[in-house]
Amino acid sequence: MDFRLNEEQRMLQDTVARLVRGEYSSEKRLEFSESEAGFSLHFWKQLGELGLTAAPFSEDLGGFNGGGVEVQSVMTELGRGLCLEPYLQSVILGGGLISQAGNVSQKEAWLGGIASGELQAAVALQEPQSFYNLTDVETRADKTDGGYLLNGRKAVVIGGHCADVLLVSARTSGDARDAKGISLFALKADSAGIERRIYPTIDGFKGCDLVLNKVQVSAEALVGEEGQAAGVIEYQSGRAIAALCAEAVGVMEVANELTLDYLKQRKQFGVPIGKFQVLQHRMVDMMSALEQARSMAILAASVADQEQSDERRRVLAAAKNVIGRSGQFISEQGIQSHGGIGMTWEYNFAHYAKRLIMINHQLGDADFHLERYASLLQAS
Repeated sequence: MDFRLNEEQRMLQDTVARLVRGEYSSEKRLEFSESEAGFSLHFWKQLGELGLTAAPFSEDLGGFNGGGVEVQSVMTELGRGLCLEPYLQSVILGGGLISQAGNVSQKEAWLGGIASGELQAAVALQEPQSFYNLTDVETRADKTDGGYLLNGRKAVVIGGHCADVLLVSARTSGDARDAKGISLFALKADSAGIERRIYPTIDGFKGCDLVLNKVQVSAEALVGEEGQAAGVIEYQSGRAIAALCAEAVGVMEVANELTLDYLKQRKQFGVPIGKFQVLQHRMVDMMSALEQARSMAILAASVADQEQSDERRRVLAAAKNVIGRSGQFISEQGIQSHGGIGMTWEYNFAHYAKRLIMINHQLGDADFHLERYASLLQAS
C-alpha cells in the first residue's frame, strides 16, 4: 500500500506548516492562551481565508471533499505548533454532526459559516458522571408546545465560552446510559438559561462547564431524528479520534526533536549527555514509539470516513490506545532525559508533554479503548 501523499495533499500540508511556523511561536502561544478567547482570532481567520477550515467539507461550501488523510495533514501540523484553535471541536465534530444529521435549513444556517471560519461550533457531549461514555446522558429534553425544555449539566466543553452554536446531547426518552433515547440539539450560544463556568485546562486550552436551566428551544433546534442521535455521535466521535491521533503525531515529533536537541547540547563530565549509551537507548525507544503511533494514525485516517462497522470501531480503538500509550511514554521519557528543566513553564517541552497527556484523556484514554477493543474482539 502506498502511504505517500499526492500533490494536492502535500500542498495542503505545506500550507498549514508554513502558516503555523510563521504565526505560532511559543511566546505568542502563551499570549493567546491568556487572552479572553483563549486562542488567536487572527490565526483562526487565516485558517478560514486559506480554506483550511473548509477542508473536510464539500466543494459547494468552499472545501474540497477532504477525507481522513486531508484532516490528518492539517491536524498533524496544528499539533506541531500546539495550536489552541478549536479546529477539532468546530470543524471536525461540530461540522461533522450537522453534516450527517442536520436538515437542509440547519446546514444552510450553520455549515457555511463553520466551513469559512466565520462561525464556531462547540460540542457538549460529556457530563460530570459519564467518564468517556457518551451514551451516559442525564441531561433531559422534555417536550413542550412547539419545542423542548432542556435541563442538565455538561462538562469540559472546549471552546464553549465563545462558540456561536452549541451542539448538546440530551435524553428525550429512556434511562441513563441507554443508547436509544438520546437526541442532539443545536443551541444558539446566547440562549436564555445557559450558564457557563469557564476555566483553563492544563494544556493551555480554555473550556467550560455548562448548566442548562430550563433552556427553551424550538422544534427546529433538534438535529436529526428524536432519540436516534447515539449512532451519529459515535460515528463523528470516531472521526474526531482519528483527527486526535494525527494531532498527537505532530506533538510527538516536536517532543522528540526537542529531546534529541537537548541531548546533543547538554554537557556532563565534559561531553554531551547524548554520548551516554543509556540515553541513546532511551531516545531510540522514543523514536520507536513515535513510528508506531504514526502507523496507527495513518490506519485511523484510512477508516475515519468509512461506513460504521465493528472493524472501523476496532481500528479506531486500537489507534487511540497506541497513541495514548506512546504519548505518555514519550512525555515521561522526555522529562527524564531533560531533568528538571523538562517540567518548567518557560521551556517548550513541558507544554508538549501536557498536551500529549490530555490527548490521551480526550474521547477515552488508553485503558478505556483497550477494554473497548477487547469487547469488540469477543463480539466478533
